[in-house]
Amino acid sequence: MIKTEYTAAGMQIRDHVVTVPLNWAQPDERTIQVFARELCSAEQSHRDLPVLLFLQGGPGGKGPRPLDKSGWIGEALKTHRVLLLDQRGTGRSSRITAASMERFPDAASGAEYLGHFRADSIVSDAEFLRKTVFGGRKWTTLGQSYGGFLTLTYLGQAPEALDACYITGGLPSLTPDASEVYRRTYVRTKAKNEEFYARYGHHMETMAKIADRLAVGDVRLPDGDTLTVRRFQSLGIDFGRKPGFERMAWLVDEAFDEGGELSDTFLTQIQGRSNYAENPLFAVMQESIFADGASGATAWAAQQEIELHPEFAESARPLLMTGEMMYPWMFEEIRLLKPFGAAVNEMARRDDWGPLYDRRKLAENQVPVAAVVYFDDMYVDAPLSLETAAQVGNLQAWVTNEFEHDGISSPSVFPRLVSMVESVGGPLG
Repeated sequence: MIKTEYTAAGMQIRDHVVTVPLNWAQPDERTIQVFARELCSAEQSHRDLPVLLFLQGGPGGKGPRPLDKSGWIGEALKTHRVLLLDQRGTGRSSRITAASMERFPDAASGAEYLGHFRADSIVSDAEFLRKTVFGGRKWTTLGQSYGGFLTLTYLGQAPEALDACYITGGLPSLTPDASEVYRRTYVRTKAKNEEFYARYGHHMETMAKIADRLAVGDVRLPDGDTLTVRRFQSLGIDFGRKPGFERMAWLVDEAFDEGGELSDTFLTQIQGRSNYAENPLFAVMQESIFADGASGATAWAAQQEIELHPEFAESARPLLMTGEMMYPWMFEEIRLLKPFGAAVNEMARRDDWGPLYDRRKLAENQVPVAAVVYFDDMYVDAPLSLETAAQVGNLQAWVTNEFEHDGISSPSVFPRLVSMVESVGGPLG
């Protein structure tokens, strides 16, 4: 166990590194390191404050790297120490990269390794930290997006660890099924495209012109990857966040240079937004977060569903952008995802996943939970979220269309959730 302590931006910071088993269910000689950063306002560093564990979105998301005490972190630091966990395989927690995947001799061994980076293992890592670094005291969790999925796993796996839970845009179905998720997702993604074109109608022609040029072929990104129409379409993932429409509009506004070719500015930005250099596990683990013992193999559910939607075809006009979907072609075309391809295909065929949620324990839950459900969320289906809210004991849901999926960045969301828990007696204990 390693601890480093320093002060920055008005915060006392402690960096914790612990060694844990790769396989919590059947530990063997394989271990990984897990990193977490503890924040406390410098003026309160002498106080024994409760701990708030932040569960990042993703999958494959590392903890935030705060530059100051703004946003929800600043609000939380008024009353808590905040623990920013790098989920296993991300950031400084034995990060998985294209280079590290190349050491596996075959698809089966790579898939077996990646299978230990799901919600149950992340929760076990958190529990190890709680017991060894924080003396086994109860703590509070704040789960953003996929962090809400982790929260429900946590409530079923170790509810005794938790005194309250806050969830922002991350209530999953308790009967996860990747096919059903994507049946709903394409409908919402099409609606976001329509909203984009209603706002920036003059770019309908621009988007078509870009796609027409890419269809001709031989457009290279700075790293050597070929830019295809479908890779360009995948940038629509940004439509679920604010100001995603504006980021897309300004990107395509400078798509062409004076000679009529795609500009270096455009191509460089495309590369940065679509190469998964920062978070390869986001693509790798995306469908497996819906893989449950009862739902069978995910079988590239997003790819199967898009084939039922000709309006998303590369040749369709207006060109529709896709969203939070991962496809087999990504692991053939994107340089930093190629080494994962064989293992990810193996994972897509796997049908023996364990259950993600303990539905009986969740129905009997006594830990106060406050969750915001974003009515227009492109990524997490609101009706499925509300079905879950009705099945989890002691959970209050706040439904709003004021925010997109990244509403946690608003200064009002986290305090509202805290007040909801306070209204029913506050955290346990």
